[in-house]
Amino acid sequence: MKKYFIYTAIITATVTSCNLDTQPMSEIVSDELLSNPNSITTVTNGNYAILKGDADGGGFYNNLYRASEYGTDNVALSGTTTDDFFYMYNYKLVKTGGRVANIWSNGYKAIIGCNKVIELAKEGKDSTTDQLIGENYFLRAYSYFQLVNIFGRPYYQGRENLGVPVKINTDVNNLPPRSTVGQVYDQVISDLLKAETLMSDNTSHIRATKIAAQALLSRVYLYMGDNQKAIEYTNKVISSGERSLLPTNELGDYSKKTPEANNETIFAFKYNKDGDYNHGWYTIGSMFANIQDVGWGEMYASQSYLDLIDQSGGDARRKFISPVYTLDNNGSKIPAVYYVDNNYKYWFGRLYEEGGKTKFKITKPNPADPKTNITYTYELLSEPGGPKGTLYYTYDENNAKTYVTKDYDMDKRNGYPKFYILKCSLQDGIPQLYSPVILRLAEMYLNRAEAYAKQGNVAAALADINIIRQRAGVAAYTSLPTGRNILDVVLDERRLELAFEGHRKFDVFRNGKTLNRRYPGTHLNGASPFYEVKPNDKRVVLYLPESQIIAQPNLIQNPD
Repeated sequence: MKKYFIYTAIITATVTSCNLDTQPMSEIVSDELLSNPNSITTVTNGNYAILKGDADGGGFYNNLYRASEYGTDNVALSGTTTDDFFYMYNYKLVKTGGRVANIWSNGYKAIIGCNKVIELAKEGKDSTTDQLIGENYFLRAYSYFQLVNIFGRPYYQGRENLGVPVKINTDVNNLPPRSTVGQVYDQVISDLLKAETLMSDNTSHIRATKIAAQALLSRVYLYMGDNQKAIEYTNKVISSGERSLLPTNELGDYSKKTPEANNETIFAFKYNKDGDYNHGWYTIGSMFANIQDVGWGEMYASQSYLDLIDQSGGDARRKFISPVYTLDNNGSKIPAVYYVDNNYKYWFGRLYEEGGKTKFKITKPNPADPKTNITYTYELLSEPGGPKGTLYYTYDENNAKTYVTKDYDMDKRNGYPKFYILKCSLQDGIPQLYSPVILRLAEMYLNRAEAYAKQGNVAAALADINIIRQRAGVAAYTSLPTGRNILDVVLDERRLELAFEGHRKFDVFRNGKTLNRRYPGTHLNGASPFYEVKPNDKRVVLYLPESQIIAQPNLIQNPD
């Protein structure tokens, strides 16, 4: 009896309840895999486990998330770090980063595990076996889709650009070169269509299902620019009735719910407090907030994102942002104003009353002698306007009218106010526990809206946007806003709704847009700060890990 080694080491595999057990994968042999559904389940659970990662922030998704979210205009880093995710944030990419190597190696470990099931398990034996085979087709498609978007150019820039190697067998001697972007996408589509036909279950939120395959097809076709197919597969998901949007009053608590308790979630990687959570310091949410003394809390919501979400008053999605206010000796917040100057620096001033006027003071470097400071006194003025009915402004030291935000003084790190992000924390009330959401129903409406926009169907695009806006508690559009095109309106809504879920970087570049990072953050530090990243910039894609180039010389590195 020939033994197939599925992995080179013992890996952590999830059982059907998604608790973690250690399974000796190398002990599963081909005959057993063919005949024993439990063995198929064990290997499949191992594939989920590799993609999900571990309690200390390792694995595929944890690093993929950093590569896809940190380089966006949604976040601002308040300092520097020795962690190589810093290079993802500031687009100073390296070839030897451990996180990039982790994405590559774990992505292909999962792919080989999926290949093993697809090769050996027999279709048509029973519905349980077909469901498991379908799950592996889905996981393989998901892995290739993420890898090609991290290491390959956006699809619209050319199918012939280099993507990633496509390996659909377990032959250890098969070391394919990089396939083209188009070939990788073709494989993803083929796998998802196969998964759709094999899977019959739609009940799970933490395993692949038929509607998960359809939902991912909706996204893949959208990325490819096949708008009609994106609409077709979005319609399949929505019309199935299997999922529903959370009500407005629960939207801000999205991350607090387990995937099984959230009927908007189509598919998520489930994390449990037992087995998937040690101390919480290396989870996704740990960089975004310090909660109950758990987490670094060094990367915050960007001023760019805050400006967008505050354009509409009462947006329920604002609950994902938690400002950390400075308290006085009585435990009360301190009224203040703040603004960002033309050099993208924050300035805060505490409010006080004097002579019947509201004033504030700010100390700034002396233009004549930067080694000294000058304290300026400003009067707070107001005028009608804005989402809350009142706009606040002052005249600065150069007598220029400057609009300010009236709020409270905030805790700061290196001068950056702590706008904590809570969207990746607080599942079951545990500070940094979170089950990453891969697919959810809100994205489907936004996928369809974008596809309609690109077909020129403004009314249909606005109708889908309005479903999301009204759920968020903000006013629906009755017509296209003056001076705006429909695609930009859709992309703004995608940004608001899907912020901090790993979509934004891809949404910008796959649509040929320029990423604008003109806001405070350490990405602007240094002698040559960058303010934007164009979609054809070499930095849009990551380098392949140098170790892989050395080990497999037929791999071609991305351009310097």
